[in-house]
Amino acid sequence: MGKAADLSEFDRGQIVMARRLGTSITETARLVGCLRSAVVSIHAKWINDGGTSSRRQGDGRPRVIKEKKRRRLSRLVKQNRRQTVQLTAQYNAGPSANVSEHTVQRTLWIWNCAADIPLVCLC
Repeated sequence: MGKAADLSEFDRGQIVMARRLGTSITETARLVGCLRSAVVSIHAKWINDGGTSSRRQGDGRPRVIKEKKRRRLSRLVKQNRRQTVQLTAQYNAGPSANVSEHTVQRTLWIWNCAADIPLVCLC
C-alpha cells in the first residue's frame, strides 16, 4: 500500500475508471492496492481539475527577468555591446526592479543573447 504520490499514471487511471464505472472506494483501493484516502483524493482531483497528474507546476523561485524584461535586455545588448557591468547599470536605470550583474549574465547565457558579446565578470 503506497502513498498517493507513489502511484503510477496507470494506477491513477485505473482509479478514475473504476470510480466512473461505479466501483466502491473500498473495492477500488483493493483493486489498485492503495489506501482509501488515496482513491478519494485522486478521484476528487480528477473531478475538480480534470487530471490526475501529481506533478507540481510553478515550484521554485519566480524568475527575476521575465519575457518582457528579457526583450528589453536583449534590445539593450543589441544597441550597445558592452560589458555585463555596464549592461546591468543601464538595465537598472530603467523602470524595472534592480538586478545583479550575475542575474544579467545568467539571463544572457540562458537566452543565448551572449553569442554576440563577450561577457566580462569584474568580480
